[in-house]
Amino acid sequence: MDRQRIAVPFAGGLAETEAPSGAKVLWAHAPIGTETDPRDMITRALAAPRAQSLVPSVFRPVLDPSTDGRMVVVVNDATRPTPTGLALEALRSRGLLPETAVKSGRVEILVATGSHARGTDSDLEQILGSANMEALSAAVRWHDSHDAAAHVYLGKTQRGTPVWVDRAVVTAHSLVLINSVEPHYFAGYTGGRKSIVPGVARFATIEANHRFALDPAADILALAGNPVHEDLEEAVAMLQARPLLSIQLVLDGAQVATAAFAGGLHETFASAVDAAARAFVVDIPHRFDIVVTTAAPPMDYDLYQSQKALENAAQAVRPGGALILVSGCRHGIGGRAFFDLLAAAGNPDAALRAAHASYRLGYHKAARLASLAQQFRLFAVTGLQPHESRTVFLEPFRTLDEALAAAQADLGPEPSILVLPDGCVTVPRVKGAS
Repeated sequence: MDRQRIAVPFAGGLAETEAPSGAKVLWAHAPIGTETDPRDMITRALAAPRAQSLVPSVFRPVLDPSTDGRMVVVVNDATRPTPTGLALEALRSRGLLPETAVKSGRVEILVATGSHARGTDSDLEQILGSANMEALSAAVRWHDSHDAAAHVYLGKTQRGTPVWVDRAVVTAHSLVLINSVEPHYFAGYTGGRKSIVPGVARFATIEANHRFALDPAADILALAGNPVHEDLEEAVAMLQARPLLSIQLVLDGAQVATAAFAGGLHETFASAVDAAARAFVVDIPHRFDIVVTTAAPPMDYDLYQSQKALENAAQAVRPGGALILVSGCRHGIGGRAFFDLLAAAGNPDAALRAAHASYRLGYHKAARLASLAQQFRLFAVTGLQPHESRTVFLEPFRTLDEALAAAQADLGPEPSILVLPDGCVTVPRVKGAS
């Protein structure tokens, strides 16, 4: 019997192996769109009546120099695949981001880093797109969640989250939010409200909200009853009403925009969630013995981001099965808090107890990894040092071939294998399961 070749993205190249003879291999991809040019699609969304009705009020600081206040455009950082540059090009082509407004300071482009560090010049070009760099880079400011003076306190949510938001957003005449929506392993979905919290929130706000990720109801695809999502919605609602245009994009399996919605925040987010469910949820016939899951760029940025590929893969592996993570982890571990907790704990049980006993931002990652380690064998082909992998309960291997051989040794000569070549955004769902 022929052996099937498995090749997935890794560190700018491919990680390759052959499935064992007799193994049953299935590939699960997020669908790839084949329709409209993304630029045309975004332009049409901006031209739709619900978006056009907002343009005069939202873009007044840009179009009328006598207007007091600024327009703030909130965009994702380089850890997200959002094609921000295409949306900015569409706005510029409609005369809504003129050079005069940029030079006069009437428009600010605020990079929603959340708790992440400021990006590099290369990151900025990735965000804005090379076509926009010269015209718009002077308007860019990087959000800093640790700069207390740069935030305004808005109150507490019912769940006790103190809400601090970047002063530029709170004081803006109007807002433009550019984001993309995909399944998220504890917020249900990315995008929408996340431009504000965690995007431009103070560290204390992000930390308080993310502690709800320890709740079992905080799950992928879940919005109703999800404490993380509901807390985010309440926090964002504390912003005083002002003119706002939301541009929500949905990408396909090739990270090309396949749907675009422009209008109010809630309506565009709801529409994008429906489109994202169609784009990223892939039906599978059953759970598998082994799941090979890849963190494709830009989610291979570090382990903190790549861990999402394990979360999605866990939806498809049988109890006691094996998960193999493939990720370049180009910037190492990422958030140190979760790594330090796992290093101190030494085993999954102790890590879970510590995460619940005294929460800090990043501990939800530790708890999730610990929970996965309790249920499955975890293997990794990454750019991390072997001791780093072992600290986070991932058994390290140099090649995918070695990792698959180790998994097979535990699970028998003819295992069923599922391959997720873009595991961070592909959500496998057993057909017929709710």
